[in-house]
Amino acid sequence: MKGISGCWSSSEGDDIHMVSTADELGKSLAQQKLTLVYGGAKVGLMGQVANGALDHNGKVIGVIPDFLKSKEIFHERITELIVVDNMHERKMKMHELSDGIIALPGGFGTLEELFEVVTWSQLGLHQQPMGILNVNGFFDELLAFLDGQSDSCPCVREASGHFGQRTPFKRAKLLLHHDESWMQQTQVKLPLDESQKEEAVFLK
Repeated sequence: MKGISGCWSSSEGDDIHMVSTADELGKSLAQQKLTLVYGGAKVGLMGQVANGALDHNGKVIGVIPDFLKSKEIFHERITELIVVDNMHERKMKMHELSDGIIALPGGFGTLEELFEVVTWSQLGLHQQPMGILNVNGFFDELLAFLDGQSDSCPCVREASGHFGQRTPFKRAKLLLHHDESWMQQTQVKLPLDESQKEEAVFLK
């Protein structure tokens, strides 16, 4: 595995722990010589992950649409900035440059990106490992909703057939950094500690 792409917020909110976890994620990727591929901004959790990697001599590639260069304030320190025409091209380029996907807390954009890569996987368009870094239980209610819908919604049940005995969300395994199955699938050590509230949720 050479690169990890991320879906996370372009704002920080007021949760200091989320900010520190984002920084630790960047640091962890850099220490493992994994390239960070992300949205190219220097603000929000996006910027914190990038800073964490850059501060530890990591390689960081940013991909940003031209119309967002000023709105999201592109990061001047990253290793490489790729400017594309639109959001679709951004997601495609990030996917091309990475071997795995990690999502952190975020808003509608983060959720849209996460669901799209899960859908691509269901359609057989990629086999990349995907995971959620569930800081402070941010995704708990979303995962509970999807878990319930796997039982009651025909469309979710039909989608689960592509994965045989499990769907990405229905039987998502909760993992910590020492879990061997996560390591075997992704070769990534996540910045977690058993005493912390966050979990890595393995989607595929």
